[in-house]
Amino acid sequence: MTSPTPDDARIDAARRFARFYTRHIGALHEGLLESPFTLTESRLLWELAHREHCSAATLARELDLDAGYLSRLLRGLKERGLVRSTRSAQDARIAELSLSAAGRRAFAPLEQRSRTQMQALLARLDDGQQQQVLRSMAQIERALDDSEGRAPPACVLRAHRPGDIGWIIARHGALYAQEYGYDSRFEAMVARIGADFLERFDPAREACWIAERNGVNVGCVALVQARDDISGAVIEATAQLRLLLVEPAARGLGLGERLTAECERFARDKGYRRIVLWTNASLAAARGIYRKAGYRLTGSESHRSFGLDQVGETWEMTLA
Repeated sequence: MTSPTPDDARIDAARRFARFYTRHIGALHEGLLESPFTLTESRLLWELAHREHCSAATLARELDLDAGYLSRLLRGLKERGLVRSTRSAQDARIAELSLSAAGRRAFAPLEQRSRTQMQALLARLDDGQQQQVLRSMAQIERALDDSEGRAPPACVLRAHRPGDIGWIIARHGALYAQEYGYDSRFEAMVARIGADFLERFDPAREACWIAERNGVNVGCVALVQARDDISGAVIEATAQLRLLLVEPAARGLGLGERLTAECERFARDKGYRRIVLWTNASLAAARGIYRKAGYRLTGSESHRSFGLDQVGETWEMTLA
């Protein structure tokens, strides 16, 4: 499909954002972050500080810099004793670059000031706004990144913390409305599940995991003690998997399988004898994850919920 040619309004909006951001990070200052280094010099120092060895050709290619311009910059850094050059052990024709001890000492305060600057920018925002900004930054990076074969940033799993259950409720409501046409009653149900989780939470028997990538929430799941639907009584030795969700931007990375496996690991460690879950037949991706993990379908029933005719399903995994 051919991409549409952006009109003047879109071009102007993108340029406005570029001007806004470069001003906020101080890219227009003669010395970046009150240092004696220009923006490009600072980036070169960062690249060399985070690599064992690197050739000038690699830097020119990855940073899209003119070879002659890069050569002049590197020469200046070498003359200041910040960068050193050695012959590659694998190919003597290639000069490998690295920071000298003086270069690392010069880079350290620059790195700290950069972190402090970004901390100050984000500190103006509440947690939800920080998540939104970081999510938007990641979306821009993915959309404009023209590199091929680069591994995506790793996702890390962590325990839930204040504010996470609210995020889970909001993202379930938004995504299920967008992808499946669920109405607001689904979000209300997730809100009740989230409230019950917080009010009843027993860390010795229950857990909730948030998946993060680059500091942004991209997935979640919870494992709780299963309860009788009518009486609310705990069902002995039975855990229930709830609230599995993976953001569209993080799909295809095996994150759903990781979250499900973490539930199984926790359940086995706590002595549960089985895990149950409830889903709808229309959620094909989730059903595939459960089946692959070893869950088996034990029952189904037709119902109308969230504005749609549905087929609810109960799945179960028996733990040895």
